[in-house]
Formats: sequence, C-alpha cells, structure tokens
Amino acid sequence: MKKIVFLTGAGMSVESGFKTFRGNDGLWENYPVEQVASHEGWEKDPTLVTNFYNMLRRKLWDAQPNNGHKLIKELEKEYNVTVITQNVDNLHEKAGSSKVIHLHGDLTKVCSSINPYNSKYIQQLTPEHSHVNPGTKAGDGSLLRPFIVFFGESVPMIEPAAQETQKADIFVIVGTSLNVYPAAGLIQYCNPGIPIYLIDPSPVKTDNYHHIKHIEMGASDGMKELMKELKL
Repeated sequence: MKKIVFLTGAGMSVESGFKTFRGNDGLWENYPVEQVASHEGWEKDPTLVTNFYNMLRRKLWDAQPNNGHKLIKELEKEYNVTVITQNVDNLHEKAGSSKVIHLHGDLTKVCSSINPYNSKYIQQLTPEHSHVNPGTKAGDGSLLRPFIVFFGESVPMIEPAAQETQKADIFVIVGTSLNVYPAAGLIQYCNPGIPIYLIDPSPVKTDNYHHIKHIEMGASDGMKELMKELKL
C-alpha cells in the first residue's frame, strides 16, 4: 500500500470556523499572540493564558471537521496515510484519521509546566471536563499548562514527522505556505522525484520546488481535486 503524508496548517481548519494563529496581524482571537502563546506570556499571567485556552476549547468542542478533513480520512481506504499537522485542534481526529502527529501540541490536553512532554503528567480533557481552573497543579507540583508548543520553544515532534516524510510515496501540503517552518523544512526530507501537491487558495512561491503541483483552492475543493489527480 502506497504511503501519503499530509502536512496541514491553519488553512485546513478555516472552513470549520476554527481560527489558528496565522501571523498576519499578530493576533489570535483578538489577543496579542505574545500574551497567550509565548513562554513569557505564560510566566507573566498564567491565569489569563489558562482562561484563553479554556475559551478556545469551548469553541473547539463545537467545531466540526470539513470535507477536506473527511477526504483525508477517506484516503485511508486506498493508502497508508499519516497526517502531520501544525494545528492544535482535533479536527483530523474527529474526522476519523488514525495517524496524526501534532507538531505544535494539542488543545485537548494539558501538561506540566516544568516538563510538558513528560507523559506521566499529560492529561486528556473531554467536552464534559475541559475547564481548567487557574492555579490547578500537575502531578509534579507545577502549574498545569496547555499542551501547546509556545513560540520560542523547541518542537519535539519534528523528528518523528521527518521520519514519516522520508517514507512518503506522495507528499501533500494543505493550508500552509512554503515559507512557513516547518513546512519548508519537512519538504527537504521527501525522496527525490515523488509527487508533491500544495493545496492553498493563495499564490505561493514554489520557485525552488519546480516539481510541486499547486492546486489553488481551499481545503475541501482542493482535496476533491487531489482525489481526481489520484484517480479516486
């Protein structure tokens, strides 16, 4: 079975009405991103940050996967599919995708603020129990913080993502441009000559990657077009 690896970004979730910080105006849901998605912001006001992610989680439980998410899941019938996502939402999982690597963390989880990747202290939240009271402690006594990679922190899942990319027979980028890390970095791990598709409605400079086929559409329409390309 051939392997398809997807790399998805903010544009993947737009049609589902879920905003991800995109960097255009430095705001995320009208909050300055330094305030809610940086280590300095967390240190300065953990209560504000905790409440911001409580609010985001409430929106996320209501958000539904769009046709783009569903078509990626559909491909599992014909291909071995891995999704690498820069998004912190769980919309790929809601659509049923079975293998998802979250580069920037997962909004549905909380963790230790001393050692975020210590699995002993990572907690999975549910729609019924998703409100974190500011000041709540993790098992190691540190404040419970969102399981999100804040700006300036390392991205531990980049290595597993690179390993998956190396195994790809087809690589597809959806909703993230080639000048945004880690998209531009991961593409270097593709085997020479494999088909690479980029689904994004905006013009993207692909000068350095002549072998990329750019489908200038949003996630859902672009995925329909990709299915035609793959003759499905």
